[in-house]
Formats: sequence, structure tokens, C-alpha cells
Amino acid sequence: MGTLKNFPTEHNKYVGIGATIFFTALFAALSGGYAMYFVFSGSAGAVFFALFFGLIWGLAIFNMDRYIVASISKSGTTNQQIMQATPRILLAIMIGLVISRPLELKIFDKEIRQKLKTSYLNGQRSKIDTLNKTFNLKYGSELSKVDELKKERDSLQADIKQSRYILNQEVFGDKTNQTSGITGYGTYAKQKESLVVQKEQRLETVRAEIANMDNFFNRRKDLDGISEQRMFSGRQLDSLANVAGFADRNWALGQLTFKEDGTRDLDNYLAISFIGFLFILFECLPVFVKLMSNKGPYDFALENVEESAVHGSYRGKDYDVAVTDGVYETKVDTEIEKQKELIRRRSNRELREYDVEV
Repeated sequence: MGTLKNFPTEHNKYVGIGATIFFTALFAALSGGYAMYFVFSGSAGAVFFALFFGLIWGLAIFNMDRYIVASISKSGTTNQQIMQATPRILLAIMIGLVISRPLELKIFDKEIRQKLKTSYLNGQRSKIDTLNKTFNLKYGSELSKVDELKKERDSLQADIKQSRYILNQEVFGDKTNQTSGITGYGTYAKQKESLVVQKEQRLETVRAEIANMDNFFNRRKDLDGISEQRMFSGRQLDSLANVAGFADRNWALGQLTFKEDGTRDLDNYLAISFIGFLFILFECLPVFVKLMSNKGPYDFALENVEESAVHGSYRGKDYDVAVTDGVYETKVDTEIEKQKELIRRRSNRELREYDVEV
């Protein structure tokens, strides 16, 4: 910062780059907070965790973007700068994708809710169908028997109706191939009435058996939990869509790019893709600005500062080496003098002892 202050002509360029980094971090904070809100959706601390994680995520992205831009040096050739910026651009693209997804979820919130409702409704319908199919397989013989009884019931009802019509013809003396043509309640009429009574008795027996089987099936459905299953109401679907987690919403957003027949919905696909590309471009913009800008006085000054720091580092190394060598040589000289003195003293002591003996 101290070096940059000395070059006012460079302020606008770096203020623009800094503002872009700041707003990218702001979008990242909103995106991370929104995503974390759905992770803790339904809990009392959802808002607190969303604010806290959003702040931490925004600061992390701010620091990362700041490093990406600051680490690009303008001292090399154009090809060297591009090679140096390539991994940073790839990192910026990944950051842009991560930032854009939660914001896309918010932008397409209404469409996502509708897709979730349709999914939950289809899922409940499929669940009920599966339970019914399992029940039908489990009690297939009993259900077949009921179908036969119902067919017999319908046949008896039609037969009784026809038999009563023939009985009336017999009583009123209508001559047909099934009646005698004798008016009154005679022998033929009694026979036909007896046949009707037998059929009605059989009909009552069949109805009773069907009712018993229906009661049996209802009890079994209660025990198997089938009777409790109902299609979701509009209020229930709204409630389920409100508490849907991040994974469900992300899945629903992906499904918006396809039609019901499985083909690509080009309009939604392009809309979602363009929003993602916009945030990727926004994330990569500071890097592009740094690459496209000419090498200004601040870049030269920064290069000089770095060269001075490198030179100072080498000079410091030479200084440390010289000091170390001097200290080591002093220790060696001191140790030599010490050893010489010890040898002289030992020699003098031996000479004195020799003179005394002589």
C-alpha cells in the first residue's frame, strides 16, 4: 500500500480490481448464507448459522481472490503471464461455479417449488401404487375369489330382474315361450316365484361373503398401513416445498433443464447456464483486468522493491556467512593458543621434576 500511494495514476485501476473482489466476496457471502440456511432449515438457529457461515465464506473467498490477483506478476513476458494466470483462472472458474449455484436456487425459487411439488406428488402416487401392488400379490387368491363373487352377484341381480319380469308375465297371462299364458297365481307362477326366491337367497349369501371379504381386506390394509396413505393436499405440498433441503432444491434445479418427456428444455438450460457464466466471468474479471492492463509505474516500483528485497536477502546471507566464519576462526585460534599454553606448562613441569631428581 505504501508503494501504491506514491503512484496516483495507478489508483483507479487497483480500486476497480479491489471493488470487483469485494463484490465477489459479497455475492459469495450471500450465496453461502442462503445455502446454509436450507441446511439448518427448521431449526431455531438457522438464521444465525446462515449469517455466521455466510460471513466466514465471504471472507474466505475475499482472501482467496485477493491472493489470486496479487500473485500475478507483470515482470514476465505475455506468455509467461498467461501461463502463470492459467491455474488461477481455473481456480476462479471453480469458485464462480460454487458461488453461482445457491444464487441460481434463489432466482428460480418459484420454478423449483413447483418442480418439488410435482416430484413429491408423483412420489406419493408411486408409493401408494407400490403398496397396492404388493397387497394384491400377497392376497391374490382372496382377491380372485372376491372378483368371482362380484361377477356372480352381478349375474344374479340381472337374472333375478329377468326372472321377476317373467313371473309378472306368468301372473298376468302373457303368452311367451317361457310362460303358459294362464292368468292368475297358478302352478307355473309358484314355480317361477320359488326360483326367484332361491336366486335372491343366493344373492344375499354372495353379498354377505363379499362384505366379509371387504372387512377382511380393510383390516389387513389398516395393519399394513395402506389405509393411512393419502395423496398430498395443496397445503401439505406447500409445507414440504418450504422445508425441502439443499440437495432436493439442487436436484429440482437440474430437472428444470429437462422436459417431462426427457428432452432438453433449451430455454431453462440457457437461462441457468448464462447465470452461471455471469458469475464465472465476474469471478475471473479481476484476473483478466490484471492481465490486460499495461505495465504501469507501480509494477516497475514493485519489481524494484522485490529485487531490492532479494538483493538484501543475499547480502544478509553474505553477512551471516562472514560473521559465522569470523566467529569460527576466532574459536579455532583461541583453542590453538589454549592447547599451546597447556603443552608449555606440562613441559616446564616435567623439566623441573627432572632437575630435582638429578
